[in-house]
Amino acid sequence: MTGPSGNPDQKIGTSKFARWANPFFKAFERTPAVATTRRVPDGTLVYCIGDIHGRDDLLRDMAERVEADLKTCSFDHAVTVFLGDYIDRGPGSKGVVERLATSQWPTPIIALAGNHEDFLLSFLDDAGFLAFWRSQGGLETLHSYGVNIGSAMAGRGFEEVQAAFTARFPKQHRDFLEALKVSASIGDYFFCHAGVRPGVALDRQNRDDLLNIREPFLSSEAEHGKLVVHGHTPAVDPEIRHNRIGIDTAAYATGQLTCLVLDKDQQRVVPVVGYDVQREGESHGGSVNIQNNRSI
Repeated sequence: MTGPSGNPDQKIGTSKFARWANPFFKAFERTPAVATTRRVPDGTLVYCIGDIHGRDDLLRDMAERVEADLKTCSFDHAVTVFLGDYIDRGPGSKGVVERLATSQWPTPIIALAGNHEDFLLSFLDDAGFLAFWRSQGGLETLHSYGVNIGSAMAGRGFEEVQAAFTARFPKQHRDFLEALKVSASIGDYFFCHAGVRPGVALDRQNRDDLLNIREPFLSSEAEHGKLVVHGHTPAVDPEIRHNRIGIDTAAYATGQLTCLVLDKDQQRVVPVVGYDVQREGESHGGSVNIQNNRSI
């Protein structure tokens, strides 16, 4: 597998799981297209991070990368947009929420909701929701908060698990999740977790689509008014199309977390690759300019 630039010299060896999952991810890949020029306001530097899914180790490494990148840039204001799905599947959901809820990040942040955050909040209100949530990585989240999930793994004792989780779930974490926005707009870019409903104005999109849509958004060639930056649908590498950029690189499975950097009319991708993924000739340094596909 090549790196995000498509350069064979930037090869990333995948784990057995990532190789097994390749056919699934391939189904969502798209051929990059030449993008219309889009801009963020002059003096504004935007970092945007895809689905984290409990990989606090990758998020910690990304914080270091962002901090280092800031020192190389000229800007008046920097902000990081997080696209949701902070929890589930990976082992460190509590650490991810703690980091974001307490603003342990090199820039101010805009945190958006993902569908998995809705899963957690639904479970707090309805213990029976665990029958579904446990199939979506919810047990890993509960375990990260120190909850005994033995009975839940066997499909029983949901009320006791809910009570244990409620007792261990910090109010600050719940307040953070309940306050998450569903979208944000900066310059010529619109940010949301999953995507938008084609043909509907961006300011009239509904929450369900913003958090859950795949089709007809993914295959749409329509202009949406702004370039939509989203996560939710996994792909091995960032998906660059003329009307959308998808940056969910399935961090929990591939060990790769992706950050999109927007500066004036420039777009760069900064990947962080976890040590659980065997790398061949891959370094932690540098980023990829996705407008002309060259390493920088």
